Amino acid sequence: MYSKQKDIRWMVSVALMAAIVVLLANTPLGMIQLPIIKATTVHIPVIIGAVLLGPLAGAILGGVFGICSVVSNTVAPTLLSFAFSPFFSTSGAVGGIKAVWIAVGCRILIGVAAGWLWILFTKIKLPSPVGLALTGFLGSMVNTVTVMGSIYLLFAQQYAEAKEVALSAVFGLVMGTVTASGIPEAIAAAVLVTVVGLALIKAMPRIMPEKKKAKDKTNKNAEITA
Repeated sequence: MYSKQKDIRWMVSVALMAAIVVLLANTPLGMIQLPIIKATTVHIPVIIGAVLLGPLAGAILGGVFGICSVVSNTVAPTLLSFAFSPFFSTSGAVGGIKAVWIAVGCRILIGVAAGWLWILFTKIKLPSPVGLALTGFLGSMVNTVTVMGSIYLLFAQQYAEAKEVALSAVFGLVMGTVTASGIPEAIAAAVLVTVVGLALIKAMPRIMPEKKKAKDKTNKNAEITA
């Protein structure tokens, strides 16, 4: 019975975080339109969800983010929508599969990476603010590097045509996007994940009683050892 209640609370928590992802993805705050690509903050609740609920939850939330990205690029296409929506593929079914990987697969990796990074930082006993900041920064960079890296590897020719530049210039443009957009996004993620994460971690024992029980058990064991 206890395990079932725990599973229900986990699923409800994931659903609530997914609702936040969908909300952000459908407002200007979540996907900020730039001249050729949409900068995003939707990865932030994905990272926070991965920290609080684990890598599986992070993968689910990343998948929701990815689906929202497909919908956004299909309904409101940009010059790069061929890389995010299979419906704008310029190279048939193969191009559609590549687009799904970039839009959905790369976003699933955000949650998986963030969840395991937080587990690692917890095991090596990094202070929570430091661990959260690193998880936020690195999780955000996973998004930027995998998305832009995949675009370079899979759609270099189409990217060059969209930007009206030579194929040899694509790498420099991709690195420029990583630097100009990815790093500021990562810094913002580090700050927001730290602030929001610390508050929610403190609240988790009240939301999920098993968290409190685990904490009390840890404190009890520490007292016995002392």
